[in-house]
Amino acid sequence: MGSNSGKNTYLDQVVAQQAALEDDLRTRKPALAAGSMPPPPGAPAPRGAVAKRAESAGPRPHGSGPGPVEVRVTGFWRRRTVLVPPNAFVVHTRRGRSEPLHIGLGVSFRFNPATDSYLVVPGAMQTILINAYCICSELQGVLVQGYVQWIIEDFGTAYRKLDFSDADDPMRLVNIQLREQAEAAIKDKVSTMGVRDVLSDKQPIIEELTARLRAVAEGSADAGEGRSDRGLGLRIVTVQIKEAVVSSSTLWENLQKPYRSEQNQIARLAELSAQEVISAKETATHRTAEERRIENERELAELRARHEASRFDRETSEQLRRTTREHDDQRTVADLVQETALHALRLEREQHTEQTENLRRRQELRREELDGELALADARSRAEHETKLRQLERDRVRVNTANEQGAANIQARLIDNLPQIVSQLPAPAELKTYQLGGDLSGLASLLAQLTGVIETWSVRDS
Repeated sequence: MGSNSGKNTYLDQVVAQQAALEDDLRTRKPALAAGSMPPPPGAPAPRGAVAKRAESAGPRPHGSGPGPVEVRVTGFWRRRTVLVPPNAFVVHTRRGRSEPLHIGLGVSFRFNPATDSYLVVPGAMQTILINAYCICSELQGVLVQGYVQWIIEDFGTAYRKLDFSDADDPMRLVNIQLREQAEAAIKDKVSTMGVRDVLSDKQPIIEELTARLRAVAEGSADAGEGRSDRGLGLRIVTVQIKEAVVSSSTLWENLQKPYRSEQNQIARLAELSAQEVISAKETATHRTAEERRIENERELAELRARHEASRFDRETSEQLRRTTREHDDQRTVADLVQETALHALRLEREQHTEQTENLRRRQELRREELDGELALADARSRAEHETKLRQLERDRVRVNTANEQGAANIQARLIDNLPQIVSQLPAPAELKTYQLGGDLSGLASLLAQLTGVIETWSVRDS
């Protein structure tokens, strides 16, 4: 609250705020009429109809002006009418009469400036701001700030006992009087209390101030005389104490030091306790996290080991399956190749057997054909034998001579004469061609047979 240089900053702020609030309450001007424009800066304020009529009528009697209440005066000269707002008290008196003609709240009436006078007072609730510089029982200065709100309850009593003659602010003197009484009551009460009591408990001050102000403003009943004291005709609405500030900044600092030290101690202990709890919690958390990490690593290692074992088993099984499949495929291929080879060998053997059989059949067929041809040739030869006996006879000598030359010459002659012999054979009805294999044993046998036939013919001819 206070600074180390001895200046009570908080006190200055409270006083400044109080002054600003009081200034706002006092210097508030009546609002402009609806639809009117505010005057330009520096220009004189326009005068209303009430001010012009009051100026033309001459000086007003003391206390008869409308004051801050907006009172309208209509008519002219002695036939005027005063129109009072509904929230203002008015009292209308006339010369020669001891009692007012009109009195009450918002009462309008006819007014004769020559014989009549009236007083208008605001009926709204009033607020008094209080700054009481007190001395407590410990001889220390204390500033007590509060406010009192009051209203006029019995205007017939109030206008007789109170001074509302200020034309600018009819309530100013009443507020000053009540403020002085309130400050005196606060100072009396604070003088019997200690500093700590004033700062911590303001209810005794409020009760004392309320009792004193109500006794003055509202009065009290007097049972001995059978009548009641109506006081000033006012009613205290509320009494409140807003602030209580120690004037000495050093004392204020000293008063705050025990609590601040205690709070600092509590805060420091709380901080140390919190740090200890946090440290223990961090240690436990770190340990838990480390245990969790170790457990996770162990679980991951086991999971990796199981995964590696599973993968190894899977790869081994797959490799074994592939090897078995490859062996089976190779065995199957080998079996297929062997079967194919055996089948091909069987086919080859069958083909060779078939070829051999075909060759044998062809040889037999050829032999039969040759036998047929030989038989036909023999028949033809026999037919021509008779015709050629003579010629053969003639050639016998020559053949014998040739036979004597040897078998080789005979065969050579036979080969040389073979085309002629063949050309003399009868023409065949059809021509059949036989394809013989690589074996020429049949041809050799055929040649041997031809050679035998020729030799037989040679023997017969001889």
